[in-house]
Amino acid sequence: MGRNTRKRRTPLATKIVAGAAALAVGGGGLVWANFYASAHEDHGGHNRTRSAGAQVATIDCPDVGQKIRDVPDRARGEVDGELATMDSQITNAYQRLATTRRAQAGDSQFVQNSILGPLKDRRKAIIDRIQLEINRAGGKADDNLDELAGCQGRPADQQNGGGQNGGGQDDGQNGDGQNGGGQDGGGQDGDGQNQDDNGNGVAGPVADDFIDINDVQPNSRNSRNGLAANGDGGSTGTFTTDCGVNENNLFNSDNLIAAPGVDNGAHHTHDYVGNQDNDAFSSDEDLANADTSCQNQGDKSTYYWPVLRLQDGTQEFDANDQGGGAEGNIGKILKPAQAELKFVGSQQGDVVAMPKFLRIITGDAKSFTNGDANANTSWSCSGFEDRQVTDKYPLCPEGSQVLRTTNFQSCWDGQNIDSANHRDHMAFVQEDGSCPEGFQAIPQLQVRLAYDIPTPTVENGQVQNPYAVDSFPEQLHKPITDHNDFINVMDEDLMNEVVDCINRGEDCQ
Repeated sequence: MGRNTRKRRTPLATKIVAGAAALAVGGGGLVWANFYASAHEDHGGHNRTRSAGAQVATIDCPDVGQKIRDVPDRARGEVDGELATMDSQITNAYQRLATTRRAQAGDSQFVQNSILGPLKDRRKAIIDRIQLEINRAGGKADDNLDELAGCQGRPADQQNGGGQNGGGQDDGQNGDGQNGGGQDGGGQDGDGQNQDDNGNGVAGPVADDFIDINDVQPNSRNSRNGLAANGDGGSTGTFTTDCGVNENNLFNSDNLIAAPGVDNGAHHTHDYVGNQDNDAFSSDEDLANADTSCQNQGDKSTYYWPVLRLQDGTQEFDANDQGGGAEGNIGKILKPAQAELKFVGSQQGDVVAMPKFLRIITGDAKSFTNGDANANTSWSCSGFEDRQVTDKYPLCPEGSQVLRTTNFQSCWDGQNIDSANHRDHMAFVQEDGSCPEGFQAIPQLQVRLAYDIPTPTVENGQVQNPYAVDSFPEQLHKPITDHNDFINVMDEDLMNEVVDCINRGEDCQ
Protein backbone atom coordinates (compact mmCIF):
# COMPACT_ATOMS: atom_id res chain seq x y z
CA MET A 1 0.00 0.00 0.00
CA GLY A 2 1.09 3.58 -0.55
CA ARG A 3 1.07 6.20 2.13
CA ASN A 4 -2.31 6.86 3.65
CA THR A 5 -1.87 10.59 3.01
CA ARG A 6 -2.54 10.02 -0.64
CA LYS A 7 -5.82 8.23 0.09
CA ARG A 8 -7.47 11.16 1.76
CA ARG A 9 -10.75 10.97 -0.16
CA THR A 10 -11.04 7.20 -0.33
CA PRO A 11 -13.40 5.71 2.27
CA LEU A 12 -11.76 3.24 4.58
CA ALA A 13 -14.28 0.58 3.60
CA THR A 14 -12.88 0.48 0.07
CA LYS A 15 -9.26 0.07 1.11
CA ILE A 16 -7.42 -3.23 0.96
CA VAL A 17 -6.52 -4.33 4.45
CA ALA A 18 -2.74 -4.47 4.76
CA GLY A 19 -1.25 -7.83 5.65
CA ALA A 20 -2.67 -11.27 5.18
CA ALA A 21 -2.85 -12.04 8.88
CA ALA A 22 -3.30 -9.90 11.97
CA LEU A 23 -1.11 -10.16 15.01
CA ALA A 24 -2.44 -12.34 17.77
CA VAL A 25 -5.05 -10.50 19.80
CA GLY A 26 -3.22 -8.35 22.30
CA GLY A 27 0.10 -9.17 20.70
CA GLY A 28 0.69 -5.71 19.28
CA GLY A 29 0.19 -4.03 22.62
CA LEU A 30 2.33 -6.55 24.41
CA VAL A 31 5.16 -6.17 21.95
CA TRP A 32 5.37 -2.50 22.73
CA ALA A 33 4.75 -2.77 26.44
CA ASN A 34 7.18 -5.56 27.20
CA PHE A 35 10.19 -3.65 25.95
CA TYR A 36 9.44 -0.88 28.39
CA ALA A 37 8.70 -3.18 31.29
CA SER A 38 10.58 -2.76 34.53
CA ALA A 39 14.32 -3.02 34.12
CA HIS A 40 14.31 -5.48 37.01
CA GLU A 41 11.39 -7.57 35.84
CA ASP A 42 11.70 -11.33 35.73
CA HIS A 43 9.97 -12.28 32.50
CA GLY A 44 9.67 -15.84 31.27
CA GLY A 45 12.56 -16.99 33.42
CA HIS A 46 14.98 -14.35 32.09
CA ASN A 47 16.31 -11.69 34.42
CA ARG A 48 16.20 -8.50 32.35
CA THR A 49 18.14 -6.26 34.73
CA ARG A 50 20.32 -3.73 32.91
CA SER A 51 22.59 -0.98 34.17
CA ALA A 52 20.92 2.42 34.44
CA GLY A 53 23.57 3.95 32.21
CA ALA A 54 22.50 1.77 29.29
CA GLN A 55 18.82 2.65 29.48
CA VAL A 56 18.31 5.01 26.56
CA ALA A 57 14.59 4.95 25.87
CA THR A 58 14.16 7.68 23.29
CA ILE A 59 15.77 10.67 21.60
CA ASP A 60 15.27 14.16 23.02
CA CYS A 61 15.93 17.04 20.61
CA PRO A 62 15.35 20.76 21.15
CA ASP A 63 12.30 21.92 19.22
CA VAL A 64 13.73 24.37 16.71
CA GLY A 65 10.30 25.32 15.40
CA GLN A 66 9.20 26.69 18.77
CA LYS A 67 12.22 29.00 18.90
CA ILE A 68 11.67 30.63 15.51
CA ARG A 69 9.89 33.97 15.60
CA ASP A 70 10.63 36.43 12.79
CA VAL A 71 10.13 34.58 9.52
CA PRO A 72 9.07 36.64 6.48
CA ASP A 73 5.90 35.35 4.85
CA ARG A 74 7.67 34.35 1.65
CA ALA A 75 10.10 32.15 3.58
CA ARG A 76 7.56 30.33 5.75
CA GLY A 77 6.87 27.52 3.31
CA GLU A 78 10.56 26.70 2.98
CA VAL A 79 11.13 26.94 6.73
CA ASP A 80 8.16 24.68 7.51
CA GLY A 81 9.51 22.16 4.99
CA GLU A 82 12.95 22.21 6.63
CA LEU A 83 11.40 21.71 10.06
CA ALA A 84 9.42 18.74 8.74
CA THR A 85 12.65 17.25 7.40
CA MET A 86 14.13 17.69 10.86
CA ASP A 87 11.22 15.73 12.32
CA SER A 88 11.93 12.95 9.82
CA GLN A 89 15.55 12.89 10.92
CA ILE A 90 14.52 12.40 14.53
CA THR A 91 12.14 9.62 13.51
CA ASN A 92 14.89 7.84 11.59
CA ALA A 93 17.33 8.23 14.46
CA TYR A 94 14.78 6.85 16.91
CA GLN A 95 14.16 3.85 14.67
CA ARG A 96 17.89 3.19 14.57
CA LEU A 97 18.00 3.49 18.35
CA ALA A 98 15.25 0.91 18.65
CA THR A 99 16.86 -1.59 16.27
CA THR A 100 20.46 -1.60 17.52
CA ARG A 101 20.02 -2.73 21.10
CA ARG A 102 22.71 -5.39 21.05
CA ALA A 103 25.27 -2.97 19.61
CA GLN A 104 24.37 -0.48 22.34
CA ALA A 105 24.80 -3.10 25.03
CA GLY A 106 28.28 -3.93 23.73
CA ASP A 107 29.49 -0.36 23.24
CA SER A 108 28.72 2.41 25.72
CA GLN A 109 29.51 5.04 23.07
CA PHE A 110 27.42 3.50 20.29
CA VAL A 111 24.42 5.79 20.73
CA GLN A 112 26.55 8.91 20.82
CA ASN A 113 28.90 7.98 17.98
CA SER A 114 26.51 6.21 15.62
CA ILE A 115 23.18 7.94 16.25
CA LEU A 116 23.36 11.25 18.12
CA GLY A 117 26.58 12.57 16.55
CA PRO A 118 25.44 12.11 12.94
CA LEU A 119 21.99 13.45 13.87
CA LYS A 120 23.55 16.65 15.22
CA ASP A 121 25.46 17.16 11.96
CA ARG A 122 22.30 16.69 9.88
CA ARG A 123 20.30 19.05 12.11
CA LYS A 124 23.08 21.65 11.93
CA ALA A 125 22.88 21.58 8.12
CA ILE A 126 19.13 22.19 8.22
CA ILE A 127 19.46 25.00 10.76
CA ASP A 128 21.99 26.65 8.47
CA ARG A 129 19.52 26.43 5.58
CA ILE A 130 16.71 27.86 7.73
CA GLN A 131 18.88 30.81 8.70
CA LEU A 132 19.82 31.37 5.06
CA GLU A 133 16.19 31.24 3.90
CA ILE A 134 15.08 33.73 6.54
CA ASN A 135 17.88 36.15 5.72
CA ARG A 136 17.32 35.86 1.96
CA ALA A 137 13.67 36.80 2.45
CA GLY A 138 14.61 39.96 4.31
CA GLY A 139 14.34 38.68 7.86
CA LYS A 140 16.99 38.43 10.56
CA ALA A 141 17.66 34.85 11.60
CA ASP A 142 18.57 34.06 15.19
CA ASP A 143 22.33 33.35 15.25
CA ASN A 144 21.85 31.15 18.32
CA LEU A 145 19.76 28.50 16.57
CA ASP A 146 22.94 26.44 16.10
CA GLU A 147 22.82 25.72 19.82
CA LEU A 148 19.72 23.62 19.19
CA ALA A 149 21.41 21.15 16.82
CA GLY A 150 22.49 18.63 19.46
CA CYS A 151 20.16 15.93 20.80
CA GLN A 152 20.53 13.57 23.73
CA GLY A 153 19.48 10.06 24.51
CA ARG A 154 16.75 10.25 27.08
CA PRO A 155 17.14 7.52 29.70
CA ALA A 156 14.24 5.54 30.99
CA ASP A 157 13.13 6.63 34.42
CA GLN A 158 10.31 5.90 36.82
CA GLN A 159 8.42 9.10 36.10
CA ASN A 160 8.32 8.71 32.35
CA GLY A 161 8.33 5.01 31.81
CA GLY A 162 8.49 2.96 34.95
CA GLY A 163 12.13 1.95 34.59
CA GLN A 164 12.07 0.98 30.95
CA ASN A 165 14.69 -1.39 29.65
CA GLY A 166 16.52 0.37 26.85
CA GLY A 167 19.92 -1.17 27.20
CA GLY A 168 19.95 -4.28 25.08
CA GLN A 169 17.39 -7.04 25.22
CA ASP A 170 18.22 -10.68 25.70
CA ASP A 171 14.87 -12.28 24.90
CA GLY A 172 14.93 -13.53 21.31
CA GLN A 173 17.48 -10.97 20.15
CA ASN A 174 19.47 -11.43 16.95
CA GLY A 175 22.27 -9.43 15.38
CA ASP A 176 22.05 -5.71 16.11
CA GLY A 177 18.33 -5.69 16.64
CA GLN A 178 15.81 -6.86 19.16
CA ASN A 179 12.50 -8.46 18.55
CA GLY A 180 10.25 -6.56 20.89
CA GLY A 181 9.81 -8.23 24.23
CA GLY A 182 10.80 -11.84 23.85
CA GLN A 183 8.80 -12.86 20.81
CA ASP A 184 10.35 -15.43 18.55
CA GLY A 185 12.65 -14.32 15.76
CA GLY A 186 10.46 -15.48 12.93
CA GLY A 187 9.71 -11.98 11.78
CA GLN A 188 13.26 -10.75 12.04
CA ASP A 189 15.26 -9.92 8.94
CA GLY A 190 18.99 -9.85 8.29
CA ASP A 191 19.38 -6.37 9.73
CA GLY A 192 17.96 -7.45 13.07
CA GLN A 193 14.67 -5.76 12.34
CA ASN A 194 11.43 -7.30 13.55
CA GLN A 195 8.72 -7.21 10.90
CA ASP A 196 5.93 -7.40 13.45
CA ASP A 197 6.97 -4.03 14.81
CA ASN A 198 8.26 -2.61 11.52
CA GLY A 199 11.69 -1.99 13.03
CA ASN A 200 10.51 0.51 15.63
CA GLY A 201 11.31 -1.59 18.67
CA VAL A 202 8.57 -0.40 20.97
CA ALA A 203 6.73 2.84 21.37
CA GLY A 204 4.56 2.48 24.48
CA PRO A 205 2.34 3.09 26.26
CA VAL A 206 3.44 1.39 29.46
CA ALA A 207 1.62 0.54 32.66
CA ASP A 208 2.82 3.74 34.32
CA ASP A 209 0.98 5.77 31.67
CA PHE A 210 -2.40 4.66 33.08
CA ILE A 211 -4.26 5.59 36.24
CA ASP A 212 -7.53 4.43 37.78
CA ILE A 213 -9.89 7.39 37.57
CA ASN A 214 -10.82 6.76 41.20
CA ASP A 215 -7.22 7.55 42.16
CA VAL A 216 -7.39 11.01 40.55
CA GLN A 217 -8.22 13.70 43.09
CA PRO A 218 -11.24 15.85 42.19
CA ASN A 219 -10.43 19.36 40.95
CA SER A 220 -6.68 18.68 41.17
CA ARG A 221 -5.66 19.38 37.58
CA ASN A 222 -3.14 22.20 37.57
CA SER A 223 -2.51 23.64 34.14
CA ARG A 224 -2.11 27.23 33.02
CA ASN A 225 -3.33 26.20 29.59
CA GLY A 226 -6.78 25.21 28.47
CA LEU A 227 -8.68 27.52 30.79
CA ALA A 228 -12.30 27.84 29.87
CA ALA A 229 -12.89 31.35 28.56
CA ASN A 230 -16.49 31.87 29.53
CA GLY A 231 -17.97 32.26 32.99
CA ASP A 232 -20.80 34.01 34.80
CA GLY A 233 -19.99 37.44 33.36
CA GLY A 234 -19.03 38.70 29.96
CA SER A 235 -20.39 36.88 26.92
CA THR A 236 -22.05 33.73 28.19
CA GLY A 237 -23.64 32.23 25.10
CA THR A 238 -22.60 29.10 23.24
CA PHE A 239 -22.66 27.90 19.66
CA THR A 240 -22.47 24.17 18.94
CA THR A 241 -21.66 22.80 15.49
CA ASP A 242 -22.38 19.14 14.70
CA CYS A 243 -19.83 17.72 12.26
CA GLY A 244 -20.11 14.02 13.06
CA VAL A 245 -17.38 11.58 14.10
CA ASN A 246 -15.54 11.05 10.82
CA GLU A 247 -18.17 8.78 9.27
CA ASN A 248 -16.47 9.41 5.90
CA ASN A 249 -13.25 7.79 7.14
CA LEU A 250 -11.07 10.75 6.28
CA PHE A 251 -7.61 9.93 7.64
CA ASN A 252 -4.11 11.05 6.78
CA SER A 253 -0.79 11.68 8.49
CA ASP A 254 -0.35 15.19 7.10
CA ASN A 255 -0.54 18.45 9.03
CA LEU A 256 -1.69 21.36 6.90
CA ILE A 257 -0.94 23.89 9.65
CA ALA A 258 2.49 22.80 10.89
CA ALA A 259 3.84 21.15 7.72
CA PRO A 260 2.03 22.49 4.64
CA GLY A 261 3.14 20.83 1.43
CA VAL A 262 4.84 17.95 3.26
CA ASP A 263 3.62 14.39 2.81
CA ASN A 264 3.39 12.61 6.20
CA GLY A 265 4.34 15.79 8.02
CA ALA A 266 2.69 14.64 11.25
CA HIS A 267 4.21 11.12 11.44
CA HIS A 268 0.91 10.00 12.96
CA THR A 269 -2.65 9.63 11.69
CA HIS A 270 -5.38 12.23 12.22
CA ASP A 271 -9.15 12.00 12.43
CA TYR A 272 -10.88 14.76 10.44
CA VAL A 273 -14.36 16.20 10.79
CA GLY A 274 -15.79 19.19 8.99
CA ASN A 275 -13.82 20.06 5.86
CA GLN A 276 -13.42 17.12 3.48
CA ASP A 277 -10.45 18.41 1.46
CA ASN A 278 -7.83 18.63 4.16
CA ASP A 279 -4.36 17.36 3.47
CA ALA A 280 -0.90 18.88 3.35
CA PHE A 281 -1.47 20.25 -0.15
CA SER A 282 -4.84 21.94 0.39
CA SER A 283 -4.92 25.66 -0.34
CA ASP A 284 -7.28 28.12 1.30
CA GLU A 285 -9.24 28.05 -1.95
CA ASP A 286 -9.47 24.25 -1.75
CA LEU A 287 -10.80 24.50 1.78
CA ALA A 288 -13.35 27.15 0.83
CA ASN A 289 -14.67 25.07 -2.09
CA ALA A 290 -14.73 21.72 -0.27
CA ASP A 291 -17.62 19.70 1.06
CA THR A 292 -18.18 19.57 4.79
CA SER A 293 -19.44 16.93 7.19
CA CYS A 294 -20.97 19.64 9.39
CA GLN A 295 -24.76 19.80 9.45
CA ASN A 296 -24.58 23.55 8.97
CA GLN A 297 -23.13 23.75 5.47
CA GLY A 298 -21.79 27.23 6.21
CA ASP A 299 -19.18 25.61 8.46
CA LYS A 300 -16.40 24.26 6.27
CA SER A 301 -13.88 24.53 9.09
CA THR A 302 -11.47 21.69 9.59
CA TYR A 303 -11.25 20.06 12.99
CA TYR A 304 -8.65 17.35 13.44
CA TRP A 305 -6.84 15.42 16.15
CA PRO A 306 -4.57 12.34 16.39
CA VAL A 307 -6.52 9.11 16.37
CA LEU A 308 -6.77 6.85 19.39
CA ARG A 309 -5.88 3.22 18.80
CA LEU A 310 -6.55 0.04 20.71
CA GLN A 311 -3.36 -2.00 20.53
CA ASP A 312 -5.18 -5.29 20.08
CA GLY A 313 -3.28 -6.64 17.07
CA THR A 314 -5.72 -5.31 14.45
CA GLN A 315 -4.09 -4.61 11.08
CA GLU A 316 -5.52 -1.25 10.03
CA PHE A 317 -5.38 0.18 6.50
CA ASP A 318 -2.15 2.01 7.42
CA ALA A 319 -0.45 -0.94 9.13
CA ASN A 320 2.48 -0.81 6.69
CA ASP A 321 2.41 2.92 5.98
CA GLN A 322 4.43 5.86 7.19
CA GLY A 323 2.44 7.62 9.86
CA GLY A 324 0.84 4.30 10.78
CA GLY A 325 2.41 0.98 11.64
CA ALA A 326 5.73 1.81 10.00
CA GLU A 327 6.19 4.50 12.64
CA GLY A 328 4.88 2.58 15.63
CA ASN A 329 1.22 3.62 15.46
CA ILE A 330 -0.43 0.23 15.62
CA GLY A 331 -3.79 -1.34 16.31
CA LYS A 332 -7.46 -0.60 15.79
CA ILE A 333 -8.39 3.02 15.13
CA LEU A 334 -11.08 4.11 17.56
CA LYS A 335 -13.55 6.69 16.37
CA PRO A 336 -15.27 8.83 18.99
CA ALA A 337 -18.77 7.75 19.91
CA GLN A 338 -19.47 11.48 20.18
CA ALA A 339 -17.59 14.62 19.10
CA GLU A 340 -18.93 17.82 20.64
CA LEU A 341 -17.62 21.02 19.05
CA LYS A 342 -18.68 24.08 20.99
CA PHE A 343 -17.73 27.77 20.82
CA VAL A 344 -18.06 29.83 24.01
CA GLY A 345 -17.49 33.44 25.03
CA SER A 346 -15.29 35.53 27.31
CA GLN A 347 -15.58 36.25 31.02
CA GLN A 348 -14.59 39.87 30.47
CA GLY A 349 -16.85 41.04 27.66
CA ASP A 350 -17.90 40.52 24.08
CA VAL A 351 -16.02 38.43 21.55
CA VAL A 352 -15.13 39.47 18.01
CA ALA A 353 -15.29 37.41 14.84
CA MET A 354 -12.47 35.06 13.93
CA PRO A 355 -10.82 35.86 10.61
CA LYS A 356 -11.41 33.32 7.89
CA PHE A 357 -8.62 30.71 7.61
CA LEU A 358 -7.39 31.41 11.15
CA ARG A 359 -5.19 28.48 12.19
CA ILE A 360 -4.87 27.28 15.77
CA ILE A 361 -2.80 24.44 17.19
CA THR A 362 -3.38 23.61 20.84
CA GLY A 363 -1.39 21.18 22.91
CA ASP A 364 2.04 19.90 21.93
CA ALA A 365 2.66 16.68 20.01
CA LYS A 366 6.19 16.67 21.47
CA SER A 367 5.36 17.36 25.12
CA PHE A 368 7.15 14.23 26.32
CA THR A 369 10.50 15.62 25.20
CA ASN A 370 9.66 19.34 25.04
CA GLY A 371 8.18 19.53 28.52
CA ASP A 372 4.68 20.63 29.42
CA ALA A 373 4.87 24.37 28.66
CA ASN A 374 2.44 23.98 25.74
CA ALA A 375 0.70 20.82 26.89
CA ASN A 376 -3.07 21.13 26.86
CA THR A 377 -4.44 17.69 27.57
CA SER A 378 -7.43 16.74 29.66
CA TRP A 379 -8.33 13.06 30.09
CA SER A 380 -11.24 11.85 32.18
CA CYS A 381 -14.17 9.42 32.32
CA SER A 382 -17.85 10.13 31.92
CA GLY A 383 -19.42 10.48 35.35
CA PHE A 384 -16.06 11.61 36.75
CA GLU A 385 -15.64 14.91 34.90
CA ASP A 386 -14.40 16.65 38.05
CA ARG A 387 -11.34 14.38 37.89
CA GLN A 388 -9.05 15.53 35.08
CA VAL A 389 -5.51 14.37 34.35
CA THR A 390 -2.95 15.58 31.82
CA ASP A 391 -0.18 12.98 31.82
CA LYS A 392 -2.05 9.70 32.31
CA TYR A 393 -4.64 7.70 30.41
CA PRO A 394 -7.66 7.02 32.65
CA LEU A 395 -8.85 3.53 33.48
CA CYS A 396 -12.62 3.97 33.50
CA PRO A 397 -15.15 1.73 35.23
CA GLU A 398 -17.55 -0.38 33.21
CA GLY A 399 -20.15 1.75 31.45
CA SER A 400 -18.03 4.90 31.61
CA GLN A 401 -16.56 6.48 28.48
CA VAL A 402 -13.02 7.78 28.06
CA LEU A 403 -13.13 11.56 27.56
CA ARG A 404 -10.63 13.82 25.75
CA THR A 405 -11.36 17.51 26.29
CA THR A 406 -9.51 20.46 24.78
CA ASN A 407 -10.10 24.17 25.35
CA PHE A 408 -8.37 26.16 22.62
CA GLN A 409 -6.60 29.50 22.88
CA SER A 410 -9.21 32.23 22.62
CA CYS A 411 -7.16 35.42 22.38
CA TRP A 412 -6.10 36.60 18.91
CA ASP A 413 -3.48 39.24 18.07
CA GLY A 414 -5.97 40.98 15.77
CA GLN A 415 -3.71 40.77 12.72
CA ASN A 416 -2.42 37.35 11.72
CA ILE A 417 -4.11 34.09 10.77
CA ASP A 418 -0.88 32.19 11.52
CA SER A 419 2.62 32.80 12.86
CA ALA A 420 6.09 31.40 12.23
CA ASN A 421 5.85 28.89 15.08
CA HIS A 422 2.06 28.55 14.65
CA ARG A 423 1.50 29.80 18.22
CA ASP A 424 2.47 33.45 18.70
CA HIS A 425 -0.62 34.88 16.98
CA MET A 426 -2.81 33.23 19.65
CA ALA A 427 -2.83 33.24 23.44
CA PHE A 428 -4.76 31.69 26.30
CA VAL A 429 -6.87 33.82 28.60
CA GLN A 430 -5.24 34.92 31.82
CA GLU A 431 -6.44 33.69 35.21
CA ASP A 432 -9.03 36.46 35.45
CA GLY A 433 -10.41 35.50 32.04
CA SER A 434 -9.00 38.51 30.21
CA CYS A 435 -6.74 38.44 27.17
CA PRO A 436 -3.10 39.56 27.36
CA GLU A 437 -2.33 43.10 26.25
CA GLY A 438 -2.57 43.48 22.49
CA PHE A 439 -4.92 40.51 22.07
CA GLN A 440 -8.69 40.41 21.72
CA ALA A 441 -11.22 37.75 22.64
CA ILE A 442 -12.66 35.50 19.95
CA PRO A 443 -15.07 32.56 20.37
CA GLN A 444 -13.25 29.79 22.19
CA LEU A 445 -13.43 26.35 20.58
CA GLN A 446 -13.96 23.53 23.06
CA VAL A 447 -13.70 19.96 21.77
CA ARG A 448 -15.05 17.06 23.82
CA LEU A 449 -14.50 13.55 22.44
CA ALA A 450 -16.12 10.53 24.08
CA TYR A 451 -14.94 6.96 23.38
CA ASP A 452 -16.24 3.50 24.14
CA ILE A 453 -13.01 1.66 25.01
CA PRO A 454 -12.57 -1.65 26.84
CA THR A 455 -10.57 -0.92 29.97
CA PRO A 456 -6.97 -2.15 29.66
CA THR A 457 -5.71 -4.65 32.19
CA VAL A 458 -2.68 -3.69 34.25
CA GLU A 459 -1.03 -6.53 36.17
CA ASN A 460 2.48 -6.98 37.53
CA GLY A 461 3.69 -3.79 35.88
CA GLN A 462 2.38 -4.85 32.46
CA VAL A 463 -0.51 -3.42 30.47
CA GLN A 464 -2.50 -5.60 28.10
CA ASN A 465 -4.55 -4.26 25.18
CA PRO A 466 -3.77 -0.61 25.98
CA TYR A 467 -5.25 2.30 24.10
CA ALA A 468 -3.04 5.21 23.10
CA VAL A 469 -2.97 8.42 21.12
CA ASP A 470 -1.02 8.35 17.85
CA SER A 471 2.28 10.18 18.20
CA PHE A 472 5.67 10.90 16.73
CA PRO A 473 7.63 7.66 17.26
CA GLU A 474 10.08 9.11 19.77
CA GLN A 475 7.23 10.48 21.92
CA LEU A 476 6.32 6.92 22.97
CA HIS A 477 2.54 7.50 22.81
CA LYS A 478 2.55 9.46 26.06
CA PRO A 479 -0.89 10.91 26.91
CA ILE A 480 0.59 14.37 27.50
CA THR A 481 1.37 14.59 23.76
CA ASP A 482 -2.31 14.82 22.87
CA HIS A 483 -3.15 17.88 20.79
CA ASN A 484 -5.83 19.36 18.56
CA ASP A 485 -5.96 21.51 15.42
CA PHE A 486 -8.46 23.89 13.86
CA ILE A 487 -8.75 26.06 10.75
CA ASN A 488 -11.71 28.43 10.63
CA VAL A 489 -13.55 28.13 7.31
CA MET A 490 -16.96 29.42 8.38
CA ASP A 491 -18.62 31.77 5.93
CA GLU A 492 -18.99 35.35 7.07
CA ASP A 493 -22.72 35.11 7.82
CA LEU A 494 -22.26 32.06 10.02
CA MET A 495 -19.33 33.56 11.92
CA ASN A 496 -21.38 36.67 12.60
CA GLU A 497 -24.21 34.44 13.84
CA VAL A 498 -21.80 32.65 16.18
CA VAL A 499 -20.51 35.94 17.59
CA ASP A 500 -24.01 37.44 18.00
CA CYS A 501 -25.32 34.33 19.71
CA ILE A 502 -22.44 34.22 22.18
CA ASN A 503 -22.58 37.94 22.95
CA ARG A 504 -26.36 37.77 23.49
CA GLY A 505 -25.93 34.97 26.01
CA GLU A 506 -27.93 32.43 23.99
CA ASP A 507 -27.28 28.75 23.29
CA CYS A 508 -27.39 28.16 19.55
CA GLN A 509 -26.51 25.51 17.01
